Amino acid sequence: MIPRYTNPEMGAIWSDQRRYETWLQVELAAADAMAEAGLVPVEAARDLREKGGFDVARIEAIERTTQHDVIAFTTAVAEQVGPSARWLHFGLTSSDVLDTAQALQMRQASDLIVGDLERLLAAVRARAEEHRRTPMIGRTHGVHAEPMTFGLKLALWYAELQRGLARVARARETVSVGKISGAVGTFAHLDPSIEARVCARLGLAPAPVSSQVIQRDRHAELLTTLALVAASLEKFALEIRGLQRTEIGEVEEPFGKGQKGSSAMPHKRNPIGCEQITGLARLLRGNALAAMENVALWHERDISHSSVERVILPDSFIALDHMLRRFTRIVTGMVVYPDRMLENLRRSRGVVFSGTVLLELARRGVSREQAYEWVQRNAMRAFHEQRDFEALLLADAEVTAVLPPAEIARAFDLDHQLRHVDAIFERVFQPSGVRGEP
Repeated sequence: MIPRYTNPEMGAIWSDQRRYETWLQVELAAADAMAEAGLVPVEAARDLREKGGFDVARIEAIERTTQHDVIAFTTAVAEQVGPSARWLHFGLTSSDVLDTAQALQMRQASDLIVGDLERLLAAVRARAEEHRRTPMIGRTHGVHAEPMTFGLKLALWYAELQRGLARVARARETVSVGKISGAVGTFAHLDPSIEARVCARLGLAPAPVSSQVIQRDRHAELLTTLALVAASLEKFALEIRGLQRTEIGEVEEPFGKGQKGSSAMPHKRNPIGCEQITGLARLLRGNALAAMENVALWHERDISHSSVERVILPDSFIALDHMLRRFTRIVTGMVVYPDRMLENLRRSRGVVFSGTVLLELARRGVSREQAYEWVQRNAMRAFHEQRDFEALLLADAEVTAVLPPAEIARAFDLDHQLRHVDAIFERVFQPSGVRGEP
């Protein structure tokens, strides 16, 4: 069942109607290629193209008897074509049609994912520029580390999404191959030149070698790529969820007018969009594993992969398309609280500048071990006694014997800490001539 949130354009690619349309596209390309080569009467190829059609309900009715989807399809098309239908599917095996058509579907679906990623990249970049200089505390192990900016966090997301876009573009090319090589890939009934002509008509590359099927490492690469993009979205969504926690309160996913967060607690504004993205990422990882299980098939081919792909291909593309579109809306409407970020940065009473003080002491001849001891003891007092770290340093005779008050004050300069933000932005957002280039 196609979920209610499905983008109609993506859903259409994986509909029964589109699947049979794509099968027919491959069949007609094969007939035309064979007509050019003199293997099929030109009139028959023309009849197939002019009269070839199908009714989904009729195919399903035939399949209930044949228990074979391609035979049901070709039978339904033949009913509409007439005598020339004897040239339909001439010299082909079912997987010639199925795998080549599926390549077209995967390519079309990948193009939609590329568009989704490009729109998300634009949204993330806009918010990164907006908050390029918005200071916040950086956290490691969930604990205050050193100051950063919210724009830098978003720049990190942007760079990761660029890599995801590049991976999707590569995987799209990997699966954009067709095969018309017969039951075990030997071209027993058709010359390789026919395959080349068919693939050229469809905009695909011929698989250099195949068995009865196109090898499933290609599909596994694509599904793993989709899962990696989903994992990145999960990472970003998890960060928003963490920053939305009441105790932090720095960022919030958009909450619409009339939206309800809880049936029992009217005050609730839950990050349900980010939580949904987190959950769907798990689904895509599972699908990627199933795709890898599909790589190993008995001898030249068995059918164990087929039932799996009927689920994991549409589900993965539909889910990721939804995730990307939803997260784009979240990023665009995300509420940021700069005052809260600054408040949290200052919550630790200045200890987050301890690293700068340590370096200044070392620069003036104090051993690193000694400097570390002086700085740490004052940082621990700031924690336990809830006192200002800078004031404690100014009251420490050993520290002030080396660092004058003006130098201590300079170590707490937030602008100095963030002086390279613009340089980082230039590296991340430099123009690139290649779509998706990291």
